[in-house]
Amino acid sequence: MAGHKCYHCKQWVEEGEPHDCWTTTEAALTRHLSDDLREAWERLRETAAAFGEQRIYASHHSIMFSRKTCYFFVRPKQKYLELCVFLGRRLEAPQVRRVDQASKSKLYHLIRITHRDEVEPPITDWLQEAYMLSNELSSPGASTPPAGQSAARKSKSTQKPNKAQRNAGAASKRGL
Repeated sequence: MAGHKCYHCKQWVEEGEPHDCWTTTEAALTRHLSDDLREAWERLRETAAAFGEQRIYASHHSIMFSRKTCYFFVRPKQKYLELCVFLGRRLEAPQVRRVDQASKSKLYHLIRITHRDEVEPPITDWLQEAYMLSNELSSPGASTPPAGQSAARKSKSTQKPNKAQRNAGAASKRGL
């Protein structure tokens, strides 16, 4: 019978057979975890669920934690759990393996978890900070400066002109 191999999941799909490899479950993503990683995952999920109202769901290779937008997700790997936490500031800590721009207002931070004892402060504090930030950014009228800028720094459109700009403007008014 004719069919094809799915590009994403590498599963053989018979012709005419419905296939949606993007749909998955938490159980499917965590079933291969070792005992240490399973305990770490359970502690991580319990900690995040205690923050308050949110949606926790599996999507492709990740388990997402979101309010109106995702504030962190977990990619279960064979030897570790990879956390991707979205914050409005850059973290400088040994647990953080990579930081990069996610959007104008958020940076993503990649963290590896290998044992349940790692799911404690400061990591749990960062998760709660991300949870709170996701609410602030999604509320109407919310305005935060781009990630990496201080809140005191104004956008270019609202900054006062510097001395050179004022002199140039004055000179053009006088026809010079």
